[in-house]
Amino acid sequence: MMMKIFNRIKIRQSGLFLLTVFIGLASCGVKNNPEALAEADGGESSYIISPSQFSSFQMQIGKMELRDFYRPVIANGMFDVPPENKASVSTYFGGYVKQLSLLPGEEIKKGQVMFVIENPEFVQFQQDYLEAQGLLSYLKSDYERQKNLAQNNVTSQKNFLKAEADYKTTLARYESLKRKLGLMGINTANLSATNMQTQVSVKAPISGYVTAVNVNRGMYVNPSDIAITIINTDHLHLELSLFEKDFADVAVGQPISFKIQSDPNKEYQASVHLINKSIDSQNRTASIHGHLSQHENDSKLFIPGMYVEAEIHTSVGSSLSLPEAAVVEIGGKHFVLTKTGNSEKNMVFEKKQVQVGKLVKGHIEILNHEDFSSNTEFLTSGAFFIMTG
Repeated sequence: MMMKIFNRIKIRQSGLFLLTVFIGLASCGVKNNPEALAEADGGESSYIISPSQFSSFQMQIGKMELRDFYRPVIANGMFDVPPENKASVSTYFGGYVKQLSLLPGEEIKKGQVMFVIENPEFVQFQQDYLEAQGLLSYLKSDYERQKNLAQNNVTSQKNFLKAEADYKTTLARYESLKRKLGLMGINTANLSATNMQTQVSVKAPISGYVTAVNVNRGMYVNPSDIAITIINTDHLHLELSLFEKDFADVAVGQPISFKIQSDPNKEYQASVHLINKSIDSQNRTASIHGHLSQHENDSKLFIPGMYVEAEIHTSVGSSLSLPEAAVVEIGGKHFVLTKTGNSEKNMVFEKKQVQVGKLVKGHIEILNHEDFSSNTEFLTSGAFFIMTG
């Protein structure tokens, strides 16, 4: 059994009485002295602590510090990216998947071939284009000839109108086929009757990471099918849900601290960028768009869809504070121990009542800080064992 002794002095007008409090620490736990606890609850008391006791209980001394205090607003959500950083890739024309080698999670560059589809109808498009191209030259020449003849009253207006209609109809068909072949990725400038192709390459519209592959080789893909999805993570942001009751307290620019489930002990920083001006009628929440700090934006830990727990810091203000461990609540009141001097080699502490405010991240606001000088030293660790022991 190991025995630690705290000597406590209770101050009275009639004199000074020395009370000795024994706290026994055994393998079974700590045994408190109820009489000492009762006397510590009222009045101002002084305590003498020896250097060995100070060291054994890992006590610490510190001063009040100026810290920012705020009312935390809880908002949960996830990581997301802007709409322009998402792509759902489908084909403009149906076909059978001929080549495919992508896997979810694979990085891809804009313009890179994702897969190849094949369809005999592609040849028909090219054939129709070449036929329209060849016919267009003749119809254009005939149209211009009939136009000159009509102006000189050599031919009838009916012949001129027919030539004009044939030319413009074929021109529209030619331009339409040209656009379709362009969507297929077929270069019409080099297209001829000898180099028509049956396969079309589908290329990535943006750079990013493949998140889903919904096709496989030999599968027929319709134009309405989503074959590949891509997400670019260069501009990750937070999408948070804010309860209606907190809506009025949140403003653009306020800091956000958030945690992720894979690393709950670390906090990351962001700020409020946009606030949705509409309340969801079912959940009674509004969405908050948060921008990550520059340092956090470079992190590789974050991915779209990852859940986050966030606090929005509202009503920011500075105030003097102490660590939470320095303040002890006894009978509904809050007390601290201030260092008043030394007795031989021992340290003397005096119990003082304080008024407390907000508690944020392990520090508690001291509202009556003007009752203490800027040089006042407090027992910031170990006060609970002394005042309640």
